[in-house]
Amino acid sequence: MICRINCVAITGVEVLPVVVETDICNGLPSFDMVGLLSSDIKEARERVRTAIRNSGFVLPPKRITISFSPGNIRKTGTYFDLSIAVSILCSLEILQCETKDKMFIGELSLDGKVIPVNGVLPMVLLALEKGIKQCFVPKENTGECRYIEGLEIIAVENLNQLVMMLNSKQYYMEEIKTEEKVEIQYKREDFRDIKGQIQARKAAEIAAAGMHNLLLVGPPGTGKTVVAKAVPGILPDMTKDEVIEISKIQSIAGTLNGRMVGKRPFRNPHHTTTVTALTGGGSVPKPGELTLAHGGVLYMDEFPEFSRNVMEALRQPLEDRRVVVSRAGGTYCFPADFMLLASMNPCRCGYYPDRNKCSCTEREVGKYLEKISGPILDRMDLCVYMNPVSYWELKEEKKQESSEEVKERVNMAAVIQRKRYVNENINFNSQLQGVLIEKYCKLQKGEEDILKEIYEKMELSVRAYEKILKVSRTIADLKGKEKISIEELAEAVSYKMIEKGGGL
Repeated sequence: MICRINCVAITGVEVLPVVVETDICNGLPSFDMVGLLSSDIKEARERVRTAIRNSGFVLPPKRITISFSPGNIRKTGTYFDLSIAVSILCSLEILQCETKDKMFIGELSLDGKVIPVNGVLPMVLLALEKGIKQCFVPKENTGECRYIEGLEIIAVENLNQLVMMLNSKQYYMEEIKTEEKVEIQYKREDFRDIKGQIQARKAAEIAAAGMHNLLLVGPPGTGKTVVAKAVPGILPDMTKDEVIEISKIQSIAGTLNGRMVGKRPFRNPHHTTTVTALTGGGSVPKPGELTLAHGGVLYMDEFPEFSRNVMEALRQPLEDRRVVVSRAGGTYCFPADFMLLASMNPCRCGYYPDRNKCSCTEREVGKYLEKISGPILDRMDLCVYMNPVSYWELKEEKKQESSEEVKERVNMAAVIQRKRYVNENINFNSQLQGVLIEKYCKLQKGEEDILKEIYEKMELSVRAYEKILKVSRTIADLKGKEKISIEELAEAVSYKMIEKGGGL
């Protein structure tokens, strides 16, 4: 008897339908699995065989053949264990149920317990798309399926329980908690505690509202890192679609912890990170830092200390908002729509142009700044030079705006953008490209003449010109203005002109 079980295979961040077929017949006892399988799936043979035996079921000495189709897709992971076990039990007629409208996901321990796996959320979404009605998943993974409607999510603790449920057709639906709070993976600073740095605070607000790239430059101790770590607290709230999209990536990467994401991701890789760790890849391509930051922030502290190859690897993702990894086994596309937040010193010692403190020569300063190429700088929407905080600013008793107050304006601007781009398949001003920039960032004649003069005098690139328009649009949205005026345009231009003291 041949039994077919629905399952999926994960390639990169894409999920593809797979069918597990099992045939048990007379012949020399064997247990063979075919279908372009990785070593971790081949090892499932012993896990499944032992789990079935320790669950009280007998595997007869027969020829067992299991095929994974289609055979041209590379299968990796341990989430096939439960599908393999169910297909064997169905072929032995220990399980007597219809499996066409069911999907089974999970790893098996040797005693038959169902262990949680990565990538359950995108698997379940594919099952819904393919018309499957019931998904049997590890109990610990049910929390990440809380937003899925039109599909029964059934928690499974062990193989015995699954057999009992399928034979009796009595399913114990796991109650999925929706008010679960997610632990924040980073320390959140509050804008209320930041002294001075009015321009940097404003730039951070604009960057968060439109998801623009931001570069902070200044001597040590001016608050660059504090401002950067306060940005997650003012990022716009996620829509339901964004929650699901980000959760799918985190689920595949194994960072979801069995729950839907509650906050936009904030990734802070060390400057010793490699190109592969940043972009993703490996023998079995997996998401890198750029993809894990999708929908959120990638913070690169001490920007010039990253290797040249790592910084140049940012070029394509910042433009295309995706990472394409080519391997002998195929090409993998990882989403990478993130806000780049970077901070740096103006020189190696950090104090240029203060010659009372800076000991660097002009050549050394130039060499240090050359670590960041012109194309990377051109991709930064906003650049801010942060001067040292004065003593009177430090002791000023004036109450600063809190992150909560700033976030109210950011959310208001985000709502305006979503309404404006409801038919454009984008959410933020930073995602505008080509004709959409001319359509939604249209200037009146007076503003157009001023921008033309700035463009020619500053010898701007086309990319810089477009970024000024997009930042102007965000500043206007924060003020609730429909049209871009000279005031918003001038402010946007000021963020592309770092003071000469910054050396850029």
